Amino acid sequence: MIREYSHVTQALLGTLFTWGLTALGAAVVVVIQGKQRKLLDASLGFAAGVMVAASYWSLLKPAIEMAEKDSTYGSNGEYAFAPVAMGFLLGALFVYGTDALITSLGIQSPNVLLAMQSVGFYEQNARRRQQSSVQRTSEVGDPGTIYEDPNIEAKNDQWKRILLLVIAITVHNIPEGLAVGVGFGAIGSPGATFEGARNLALGIGIQNFPEGLAVSLPLQAAGFSTWKSFWYGQLSGMVEPLAGVLGAACVAVASPVLPYALAFAAGAMIYVVVDDIIPEAHQGGNGKLASWGAVVGFLVMMSLDVGLG
Repeated sequence: MIREYSHVTQALLGTLFTWGLTALGAAVVVVIQGKQRKLLDASLGFAAGVMVAASYWSLLKPAIEMAEKDSTYGSNGEYAFAPVAMGFLLGALFVYGTDALITSLGIQSPNVLLAMQSVGFYEQNARRRQQSSVQRTSEVGDPGTIYEDPNIEAKNDQWKRILLLVIAITVHNIPEGLAVGVGFGAIGSPGATFEGARNLALGIGIQNFPEGLAVSLPLQAAGFSTWKSFWYGQLSGMVEPLAGVLGAACVAVASPVLPYALAFAAGAMIYVVVDDIIPEAHQGGNGKLASWGAVVGFLVMMSLDVGLG
């Protein structure tokens, strides 16, 4: 029985379960296949809806409730908004800084991203820049004007936005893993039970299913192979076991940080949705389809979060 294991082992098993459901959601791309623009826009809209719903019900709401129980933020929790607001702002600033860093390093396409695993980044980036323009020689032999593909900038923006989507959902999974780890690590404390920690892991795991799909489907629709789309989709949930073990081992330290961490993830996701995903989903002329995808994603995530408590 898992109940007889140590708190750290329980947290590891619980977060391996949540990671497994993330991978299961990402594996749906094996069944749902296609690379047309409509699929990309619909899946981006779905991802946006999932992220907005998760930001409130999975992150901000529990963060506020945790802060309200901490006497540090007022005897009646009247200042519970302070750590949540701070974490939310830091999350948005984190994604803003990540966006700027990605741009400055030239990580603007999946080819560059994947090439970093096998060859030197700067060599690959140099080759990409050399191939991005075509020089035309004039009839008298003088150098002609350098012409660039007008679609390059749009494609680079698309890859960057999808990369930010992966980063945002990965960041979102860190506090979730911490929450599961703290739940198991706190067993035996007043109000903390094995059943409560188990239900938390179950709820987070099930709502991770559409998140895995929300990462893998846009990647596949944008041109990644089915295998790579699945790999990066499940990779976004791999941080949960690490964070869960850390939370269980350092429960006394991790508990006060959770409101900040949860709000941090919410700020990161909302920033990505507003600044990147929504504009990208409307660029291809499928704005209505993307909007309905967002509605469906929101309803799915809200139903899972509320239904599972």
